[in-house]
Amino acid sequence: MTWLTWRQQRAQFLTAATVLVLAAAYLLVDGVRLRHGIHGLPTDCGINQCFDLERAISSKRNAYLAASALVLLAPALIGAFWGAPLIARELEAGTHRTVWNQSVPRGRWLAAKLLLTTAAAVLVTGLLSLLTTWYAAPFDRFDHNRFQPLLFGLRGLVPLGYAAFAVALGACVGLFLRRTLAAAAVTLAVFAAVQVLVPLAVRPHLQRPVHELAAIQKGPAAFHGTFAGFDTPGGRLGPDSHVLATFDVPDGWVLSGRTPQPARDATGRLLTLASQPCPSSDRLPPDVACLNEVDLYVAVDYQPADRYWTFQLAETGLYLALAAALAALTSWRLRRLG
Repeated sequence: MTWLTWRQQRAQFLTAATVLVLAAAYLLVDGVRLRHGIHGLPTDCGINQCFDLERAISSKRNAYLAASALVLLAPALIGAFWGAPLIARELEAGTHRTVWNQSVPRGRWLAAKLLLTTAAAVLVTGLLSLLTTWYAAPFDRFDHNRFQPLLFGLRGLVPLGYAAFAVALGACVGLFLRRTLAAAAVTLAVFAAVQVLVPLAVRPHLQRPVHELAAIQKGPAAFHGTFAGFDTPGGRLGPDSHVLATFDVPDGWVLSGRTPQPARDATGRLLTLASQPCPSSDRLPPDVACLNEVDLYVAVDYQPADRYWTFQLAETGLYLALAAALAALTSWRLRRLG
């Protein structure tokens, strides 16, 4: 069965191997150049404070985005072009009658094809993710945003779960639809929907977020808040205008949004132009230097940076469980297929 699966999938496997080799050659060479370009820069130098750093990082931004897109697309394409034809092609061509009338039971036939294809998919996606993670290390060092939803699924262990899920999804859809092209299209659509649904509706609830009042300007190193002005209800600055501030949690995941939020005092009360403690008129903002001397806060819901690998393991396990459930459904349906 291993040889038969290889013969049927060798074009896809060889194409993936070629892409992997080319990507590895480029990322390794370019990654070394990037590290050489930023060598010697201080570790605490922010990307907006050091021109040389900003120029070195920006020059590699397109390659970084291309590598990230490759990791993002790999599981989806694998599901459509490896998983979907796995069974649908046999049913569409009618060769399943010959295959299933041999001495090999259907369950063993399916297990061999799924295991080999899934192993290849996980290997290819894992290596791409490893290469991209290594290449992106300088970006992560200064951007501090690898926990953010768009980047979380491109690093670590999660892409392995995506690949296994994509293969199982494609095989299951192909069995039920019995048409390779239709199965590939549905697999892409369902996989994309799950990729959107999980970060929005599932991932934030894998662990209860931390809720804290993050100090503005004076806060600990874990937080950084800065004033962002005042809101203007009705288009005009008035007594009811809230004091606004932005905030960030380096290497963490801010769930309450990065847009300016109303500032609060130590009791949690929202501050307005009329209630803030610094001298001002109803239509003129107070002096920022005065506000910097006041203990002001922003309410923050976030996942701290030290939970990154906990979330990686949890989401990888979720996708592997989905893959196992789809494989079980495929096996059950296959045994009852006439």
